Amino acid sequence: MTNDEHAVPPVIALGEKLARMSDPWTPKVVAQLNDYHCKLAKLEGAFVWHSHPETDELFLVVEGEMGIAFRGDRTVRLRPGEMIVVPAGMEHKPFAETSCSVLLIEPAGTVNTGDTGGDRTAPADDWI
Repeated sequence: MTNDEHAVPPVIALGEKLARMSDPWTPKVVAQLNDYHCKLAKLEGAFVWHSHPETDELFLVVEGEMGIAFRGDRTVRLRPGEMIVVPAGMEHKPFAETSCSVLLIEPAGTVNTGDTGGDRTAPADDWI
């Protein structure tokens, strides 16, 4: 055994990480869980319609409120402590009328704009 095998994992203070973030719609990785990344993002305004054909996507609201629009004029709203899992391939458009912070859990390498791409695409594996 090496000394690293006995190291205590670090505590991740979400508030401290969020305080270092300013750009909306630019997720930052805060932890890795097996092949998944835990990302923080600040949301404000409307994002783009997109889907992730190969993976589900979890949204957990940390601060503020957000909505997610789905095709067919369906919308869900989430408050702090609430979460939703958007199934793989389901087209969705997140939005926040005022500043909102979320924790995302998705496979490492997942691009925020999914299959849509465009100028709102953020680096997939940018750590903070």
